[in-house]
Amino acid sequence: MKKSFGLFERFGVELEYMIVDAETLAVRPEADLLIKKISGNLDGDVSRGALEWSNELALHVIELKTGQPVVRLNGLADGFHGEVQFINAQLKKSGARLLPTAMHPWMNPARDSRLWPHSNGEIYAAFDRLFNCSGHGWTNLQSAHLNLPFRTPTEFRRLHTAIRLLLPLLPALAASSPFVEGRRAPLLDMRLETYRHNCRRIRSITGRVIPEQIQSPADYRKKILQRIYRELKPHDPDGILQEEWANARGAIARFERNTIEIRVLDVQECPTADLAIVQFIVAILRALVSEQFSSEEVQLKPTTVALEKLFLSTAEKTGDAMVTGAGIREAFGCFSSSSVGVGELLQWLLHAVAPKKAPWRPVIEMILTEGTLSERIVKAVGKSAKPKRAVLNRVYGRLADCLERDEPFHA
Repeated sequence: MKKSFGLFERFGVELEYMIVDAETLAVRPEADLLIKKISGNLDGDVSRGALEWSNELALHVIELKTGQPVVRLNGLADGFHGEVQFINAQLKKSGARLLPTAMHPWMNPARDSRLWPHSNGEIYAAFDRLFNCSGHGWTNLQSAHLNLPFRTPTEFRRLHTAIRLLLPLLPALAASSPFVEGRRAPLLDMRLETYRHNCRRIRSITGRVIPEQIQSPADYRKKILQRIYRELKPHDPDGILQEEWANARGAIARFERNTIEIRVLDVQECPTADLAIVQFIVAILRALVSEQFSSEEVQLKPTTVALEKLFLSTAEKTGDAMVTGAGIREAFGCFSSSSVGVGELLQWLLHAVAPKKAPWRPVIEMILTEGTLSERIVKAVGKSAKPKRAVLNRVYGRLADCLERDEPFHA
């Protein structure tokens, strides 16, 4: 029987990084070599104490994650940093290293992508057959995932409602993908733009990224999962992909482990930054679920279309996006009669939910003051829409150093 936890009793965190050449920063499809070197095989995860590693779809990506749900988030960044340093020490022997951020700035996926060919290879092959995974939305995107538990249908509804409302604000904290194929991207969070189009052949898989209004687990299965499975079936007669994880919305229900997984976060330059964002998210969600700002009924009112509109604007402009919908502002307890900026709203939320001595608060203040990692990268690179490779190499080399040292990046 599966073990379930109540709201905010446990947390699961996953961080994805690229394996690149230490000098050129070109992607190196060597995750399988790294995993086999440590574990001796290619089946299953590498378990090292409280944290684990695993492969992803792309052979140049490695995922670090909590092996079991953790009781507290404080101090977790140190564990991730220790694993980063250990992996870098292994990669150094072959002239490679880990690189953070959500998209490689000049990778050409049609040329550089290699898919994981080992354990669960049939799943990746099915995705590739159906969607052609040699694109940015499949093999050039690194994210941070946050898993939050629920025990009862009521807890599920309350948590899902709060997460759904918060998703459109998150690119203003986590955007880290401002360059694609050597050019300045049209959005500051380009990963989300590529991500939302990667399953366009079967649109129910991603939907509008923002999940639908949901009243219960049964309602979720009917509105979302059953529709996905039904539309997948003609293309997937063996049922390989007809699982909960095929759902690609920005937050997905994992009933197999009674959690909701938030998936819209770009990975940051260091674990301390990722965990600060995660802790801020948890603090806001606690306030929403406890109805500190508004009732659950008010939080459920904003339409998926309205939330999607704000989400897309935030992915493009981060904190400069405007919250024009009165219903969204009201749900966060902001009763201004005019539009407010997403950055302004996040500043207000920080003061409302963050203890003054919270160890993660200075990182959030830095992001809200200096800009998202995307904005800091753009500032460091300069105004050119197509910067020289040497400039990108220098800036992204600094980001790799930040990851190794677990230090924030400043432009």
